[in-house]
Amino acid sequence: MLNMSTPSELKSPCMTRNGMVKLAPSQPNGLGSASITKGTPAAKNRLCQSSSVPSILPPPPSSLPYHHHLHHLDSPGMHHTAAPLLPSDLEPGKPLVGLKPSLRQLPPLTLPKPVLLERQLVLDEKLLNRLLWYFTTAEKCVLAQVCKTWRKVLYQPKFWEGVTPILHAKELYNILPNGEKEFVSLQAFALRGFQSFCLVGVSDLDICEFIDNYPLSKKGVRSLSLKRSTITDAGLEVMLEQMQGLMHLELSGCNDFTEAGLWSSLNARLTSLSVSDCINVADDAIAAISQLLPNLSELSLQAYHVTDTAMAYFTAKQGYTTHTLRLQSCWEITNHGVVNMVHSLPNLTALSLSGCSKITDDGVELVAENLRKLRSLDLSWCPRITDMALEYIACDLHKLEELVLDRCVRITDTGLGYLSTMSSLRSLYLRWCCQVQDFGLQHLFGMRSLRLLSLAGMIYVSPLTTSKSPTILNL
Repeated sequence: MLNMSTPSELKSPCMTRNGMVKLAPSQPNGLGSASITKGTPAAKNRLCQSSSVPSILPPPPSSLPYHHHLHHLDSPGMHHTAAPLLPSDLEPGKPLVGLKPSLRQLPPLTLPKPVLLERQLVLDEKLLNRLLWYFTTAEKCVLAQVCKTWRKVLYQPKFWEGVTPILHAKELYNILPNGEKEFVSLQAFALRGFQSFCLVGVSDLDICEFIDNYPLSKKGVRSLSLKRSTITDAGLEVMLEQMQGLMHLELSGCNDFTEAGLWSSLNARLTSLSVSDCINVADDAIAAISQLLPNLSELSLQAYHVTDTAMAYFTAKQGYTTHTLRLQSCWEITNHGVVNMVHSLPNLTALSLSGCSKITDDGVELVAENLRKLRSLDLSWCPRITDMALEYIACDLHKLEELVLDRCVRITDTGLGYLSTMSSLRSLYLRWCCQVQDFGLQHLFGMRSLRLLSLAGMIYVSPLTTSKSPTILNL
């Protein structure tokens, strides 16, 4: 009998493409989450190695149009010895060399219908558009390397909405044979229509190269995050002047720009700004933000040198537009700063005072009495807060849905009793509140609206008590 390969061994006609990307793990901070880096040539070669099977092979005997074995065609008692078959001898329409003359004129070999139907399905763009929605971002990066058709389908912007590529400075250049550096092509990112980027460790020159080489940088990029960057005042000014579509900006660990750079570069089109771990940011930076960003809706600030004075810079314009304020680890802010803040920003719906260690129960009382629209409040790492603060929250914040009290070490079971009266509360975080015991948790288990209760580090809470909770527990 002829030794023929099965249809599963046939080489796919779809060719792989260069310039593909792979996805690194996402961060839990909401930035999105995801990280895209350039794929290495070695990885591409492993994925794209061609099979050693000849490109045209006939199907197995059972799938041929003539459904019988060759030895059945021989006359009884005849012995036939055929020469070895070469791949060229098996081409459709060509006589089979070395066989009996009666066997040389056979019909052309064709693929069985099931195989053809399968190929049509895996290359059907309408089917792929619906099927590929069910894969993760990391899986989509791999599937885009299967063939041209899959790449064409997956490179539609709709498959990449909400994904933020992370580009490190060392990945932005290719080293040429003569030793010079060449900026990488960002065309593959443009095809997918990315509107958000995170650039790590970049300089002024790197940012300018990015703007010049990414086709959508001028109008299409809406969000940009710079982490551990050496951007200066001049680079910040050029960037915000060139990127006319930018609305969300994050500066984290950028220690080379100053408050003067903010005064000269901030543009009124920005609606969201996050500044953290930038050593040159102090009260004057808040003055620049409040005066130059009238449309600001969200401000996140982690600055160790910001004082109560900065809270007085917010104007009536921010009072109407700003709905989210995060003041994290602002150690110098006291209850006096809270007074200025609650009167300037009465429409806040989300407030974080995490790590503002000088805030006391009186500051929380000011928040509860003046910010009645709050839906999210973060008081974690505020060690001076006691059960009295929780009573103010329970009495006045009737729309509150999320409350974070991690590391508030003075909270006891009495405070949880106050919180148990809140009908709107859906998420409560009590991690490392070391004075809370089983008795206090019994109050919370009767809350019908509570959907998430985090109790990590509760040393006086027994497993038996938590097992009785109908709430989703995060231990």
